[in-house]
Amino acid sequence: MDDIQRYFSQECFASNSGMKLTEVSEGYAKAEMKIEKKHHNILGTVHGGAIFTLADMAFAAASNSYGTVAVAINADISFVKAAVEGILYAEAKETSINPKISTYVVNITDDKGDIVAIFNGMTYRKKNKLDIPEK
Repeated sequence: MDDIQRYFSQECFASNSGMKLTEVSEGYAKAEMKIEKKHHNILGTVHGGAIFTLADMAFAAASNSYGTVAVAINADISFVKAAVEGILYAEAKETSINPKISTYVVNITDDKGDIVAIFNGMTYRKKNKLDIPEK
């Protein structure tokens, strides 16, 4: 799983946004983001796009954790609490899997453990293997 974690840690948009994967196993992943001013919207809370990106990073790692390409075909998010400071965590868990389709729920929590948002994602599972370069 270290290869998968290393592979997805190279994802430019999320890593340039200060997000990092902290754990990956089959059908599961965790990511985190230390909240900075650049993550705030005009109201001074974390921008929904930043929260979605954090969830999507964990979702992508979890859904591709089997070493084959899985691409998102649907994703939605419900925001339930504003976040302003601290660290946000995204924990992606597989809820169903079959040869073509898999589904995931990602809970985004703050450093107090309160749920900030709930993300649901669905992937189409291709037969292609991930092109993970050697170390």
